[in-house]
Amino acid sequence: MINKLFFLVVLLLSGCTGVPEGLVVVDDFRLDRYLGSWYEIARIENSFEKNLGQVSAEYSLREDGSVKVKNKGYDADKGEWKSIEGKAAFTGDPTQGALKVSFFGPFYAGYNVVALDRKNYSWALVCGHKKSLFWILARKPEMEPVLLQQLVAKADSLGFETAKLRYFGKSR
Repeated sequence: MINKLFFLVVLLLSGCTGVPEGLVVVDDFRLDRYLGSWYEIARIENSFEKNLGQVSAEYSLREDGSVKVKNKGYDADKGEWKSIEGKAAFTGDPTQGALKVSFFGPFYAGYNVVALDRKNYSWALVCGHKKSLFWILARKPEMEPVLLQQLVAKADSLGFETAKLRYFGKSR
């Protein structure tokens, strides 16, 4: 019975790292260029970031080749900063923007880069295993309003519910 339960849990969790139907991740992805600091410009609200603003992520290379992920955000209700550290790894070919990230042991979630500033790696559109997990990220905590409008339009064309976006910073 325990083996069947474990198998069921593994089967369910493996579905959390895929790419949403109808989307493809970026190709020619360069992890070395993606590492560093990123800031949330907008997101579709989710339970694990509830009440958090000024959210940022720091990605760095670990000795084993995986990625160290450190997220932090300000909880305005509690008046305090919260942070969490995890790790990420590619789900397949490292030139594809499909990764999985874990903050809790063996449990992984999808981290899919579906659009990216190819020239400067200054912005990215990222989603989880379903379209209700979506972020617009940038290297700076602010974004030009015209660029933000273009990225929201791009997200809308990819099927994300952009009416549900929560915006941060002075971008809007």
